[in-house]
Amino acid sequence: MHGTARRYRTFDEFYRFYLGEHAHPVSRRLHVVGTGLALILALLAAGLRQPWLLVAALACGYGLAWTGHFFFERNRPATFTHPWWSLRGDFRLLAETLAGRRKW
Repeated sequence: MHGTARRYRTFDEFYRFYLGEHAHPVSRRLHVVGTGLALILALLAAGLRQPWLLVAALACGYGLAWTGHFFFERNRPATFTHPWWSLRGDFRLLAETLAGRRKW
């Protein structure tokens, strides 16, 4: 549903949609790498007290994820309509991939 924002009652309901929007393997990989690098950069920003690393984290995370959407999935990122659940989905996808529960 790209024209209007759909309402989801639970995160699990949203996550089923999220996984469908990340079906292309290159897009999924870009999301996992982008989320992982963004997390590392955010932790470094806090640990080193370097706020510019937060900007780098956002650019890295969103840049790679949106590249996956625009060039591989050819869909609109859920970040635009469901920013918090989308971020939570990114972290869950990263965790499931690292745990071997989600195909790389």
